[in-house]
Amino acid sequence: MSENSADRPREVDVVLVKAGRTKIRYTGELLTDDGTRVAVRAPWAGSGVRDFGFVRFEPGDVFTEYYWRDRWYAVKEVRSATGTLKGWYCDITRPARRSGPELVVEDLDLDLWRSADGTDVRRLDEDEFADSGLSETDPEAAAAALAALDELEALARGGGFAALLA
Repeated sequence: MSENSADRPREVDVVLVKAGRTKIRYTGELLTDDGTRVAVRAPWAGSGVRDFGFVRFEPGDVFTEYYWRDRWYAVKEVRSATGTLKGWYCDITRPARRSGPELVVEDLDLDLWRSADGTDVRRLDEDEFADSGLSETDPEAAAAALAALDELEALARGGGFAALLA
């Protein structure tokens, strides 16, 4: 008896590239791909616990990740193993590219965090972005990255990401 492929979740390999090198690769469940936005659900792909001080990512956490082919960011809803919403971790990236089973995203160092209750919105890694030299090597990409961070921060402070992710 063979399995019906429609009964199995569709998988996608998320490949996060930084400075031309693969930073992390993990497999997630492809939820949707409408040609512009790709949604993936995946468990925390890091090894062990990552404590940022304002949030902890740990084994059992589940990320529902949204990537766009026409936007310079990715938004990741983070839930604990019990389903409790921790918040949203946003990566500033070049627009995503999907080829077959791979979704490739280039990380541009800037990040944004919004807590579940919306009281904590913070820009992250601006020093890494400045040190990356992108402003000198690709000023258009650097400007797009900063504009994307501003856009996400405005959404985060203005009530959140519900409309964006609907």
